[in-house]
Amino acid sequence: QVQLVESGGGLVQAGGSLRLSCAASGGTFNSYAMGWFRQAPGKEREFAAGISWSGGSTSYADSVKGRFTISRDNAKNTVYLTMNSLKPEDTAVYYCAAKHFPTEEILTREYQYRYWGQGTQVTVSS
Repeated sequence: QVQLVESGGGLVQAGGSLRLSCAASGGTFNSYAMGWFRQAPGKEREFAAGISWSGGSTSYADSVKGRFTISRDNAKNTVYLTMNSLKPEDTAVYYCAAKHFPTEEILTREYQYRYWGQGTQVTVSS
């Protein structure tokens, strides 16, 4: 059983930056595809960014492309989401997700992931 714990959320002004972390335990981290999803108030959860098991492939939602960067440190069993130029519309609960998937394909759908963290709140003020 894989456990995922997100951290790094908080309140930031528009234009600011945050780095989210997701620490994994209980599995072989370097065989897992990882993703970040987010859910804004009153909206469905949506894909934000994904990274392959090796870190060699990444994918982003159009809404965050050029501003967010997903990365991973397999030695630390941690995946990161660095968020720059934040906008009020980035306000959401951010979730980390994982699936045993040792290929370079990026998983972008909720149903494709098996394990989820509890989420961390990101609030961007205007």
